[in-house]
Amino acid sequence: MAEQPVGAQGAAPNRAEHAAGNGSGRPGAVAPTEYPAYFPVPWEPERPKVVVKADLLPALSVLSTVSLLGLAVGWLWSRLAPPQRMVIAQDGAALPLTAESYHRFDGLILFTLLGLAAGFVTGLAVWFLRERRGPVIMIAATIGSTVGGWLAMQVGTAWAEGRYPVSEDVQVLDVVLQAPRLESAWILLAWPLITALVYGLMAAWNSMDDLGRRLG
Repeated sequence: MAEQPVGAQGAAPNRAEHAAGNGSGRPGAVAPTEYPAYFPVPWEPERPKVVVKADLLPALSVLSTVSLLGLAVGWLWSRLAPPQRMVIAQDGAALPLTAESYHRFDGLILFTLLGLAAGFVTGLAVWFLRERRGPVIMIAATIGSTVGGWLAMQVGTAWAEGRYPVSEDVQVLDVVLQAPRLESAWILLAWPLITALVYGLMAAWNSMDDLGRRLG
């Protein structure tokens, strides 16, 4: 038996040799074996679905907690908002002194700034609830921010009036302090808008399908 070269001992037969082995070169021989072409199927991971039922109870907790923060915002506003100095006219009406009417605008701006700060803190704090990230918690935080802003307006003005009571035995030309007021309801939008904006920006920056809910 003739020895084969070392390099040819492990070499696989080519297509021509395989066809010759099947008898394709002889009349009436069997056709060579045809191998089917396989195309790789691209693998796509399953997209996570929005969790609703499991997040309902935590969403209620977030809503109530954020709403109660309105008490702190209202108390802080009642301590920082400046009062107006008023003078008692002949008819008993209180008229603001020169440049004191600007404090009405100061109270609105101060409440808006507190709402913006509270919205930033709320959106960032709720985002760190990693195992509950999603639209359910975001909606709960936004609704809680709206309720918290309304609560801050109610208790803030009440506490401010308690700080600056007006005596009943005032005389003409007496100077009294009028408690700060909030004369516009549009400022209630600052807190929920910033909450939703911060949470949405964090979700867009995360760029994960499940927003990183899976721990580990």
